[in-house]
Amino acid sequence: MEGTDKGLTLLNGRPLVAWVLERISAQVDEILISANRNLERYRQFGYPVLRDATPGFQGPLAGLCSAMTKAAHPLLLCVPCDTPFLPNNLVEILLDALEESGADIAIPVVDGQVHRAVCLCRLTLRPGLENFLDQGGRRVGEWQAQLNRVEVAFSDAQAFLNLNTREELAASAETLDAR
Repeated sequence: MEGTDKGLTLLNGRPLVAWVLERISAQVDEILISANRNLERYRQFGYPVLRDATPGFQGPLAGLCSAMTKAAHPLLLCVPCDTPFLPNNLVEILLDALEESGADIAIPVVDGQVHRAVCLCRLTLRPGLENFLDQGGRRVGEWQAQLNRVEVAFSDAQAFLNLNTREELAASAETLDAR
């Protein structure tokens, strides 16, 4: 998005983060927003806003690690701010798979495409994540590959579409209205 803050980018007149919050708020007991800029604007959504604990932008895993230090529950759902079509039963499906498998993290998959930025994980993963980050690790897939994970099949590819360009944003405006 040409350096703009994606979460605050408007889709049908509302910031992307507002669409995501609407999708997940009924599914979770607690919401924490990870942001490293525009903190006051994110606070206007009424949830705690967390900065990365480590200096320098280290990517989404640093935000996940920060959330793990503040979360009040043993499980944490991680979703990116640019996925406005998330399923209304995302947590239910991921939680069922996590419990049935005994895994530490559940990750959605649609038609063979793994959506690593969306996951439900146990807070017990925090020490290993901290170690991964301390050793210079940044890639979500590399970290997840080390874990006891379960990949969970979903059928709606559109539900996990993340909007990375202005063109994708414009094309999605009509789709969002239809959902």
